[in-house]
Amino acid sequence: MTRKQRRGVLIGTCLVVLGVAVGLVLYAMRDSIVFFYSPSEVAKMQIAPGQRFRLGGLVETGSVVRGEGTTVRFAVTDKVTTLPVTYTGVLPDLFREGQGVVAEGVLGADGTFQADNVLAKHDEKYMPPEAAQALKGGTFAPGSEIKKP
Repeated sequence: MTRKQRRGVLIGTCLVVLGVAVGLVLYAMRDSIVFFYSPSEVAKMQIAPGQRFRLGGLVETGSVVRGEGTTVRFAVTDKVTTLPVTYTGVLPDLFREGQGVVAEGVLGADGTFQADNVLAKHDEKYMPPEAAQALKGGTFAPGSEIKKP
């Protein structure tokens, strides 16, 4: 084998190893990515019950109903579609009607989003750009990804 051929084989081997490493990193990260959807997109995409995702929008005015203990029912809207949400736990101090919210959980068989984590925004800078664009009447790319904290 000539020197030039050995160099070519070495470079080719390095590229294959690098490609495998990148593939393994992407495969490992796939479980840590949760997609962010507005209520309109959830309705349009017909997400299967039990699939985990993040729901973002505004807490609809007049929709917050406190149940037994720490159970709270409210609706999230993007001013086009509204999706009912059930959450059991302590809500953030900044949670209130008319404010932005991001809830993480699963869609129940009855069409109610069952959240296990709720984040409330504190000012306009907190809202992800995709959510702000969706609330302004635009749409954002399906599958916009947000990493889990």
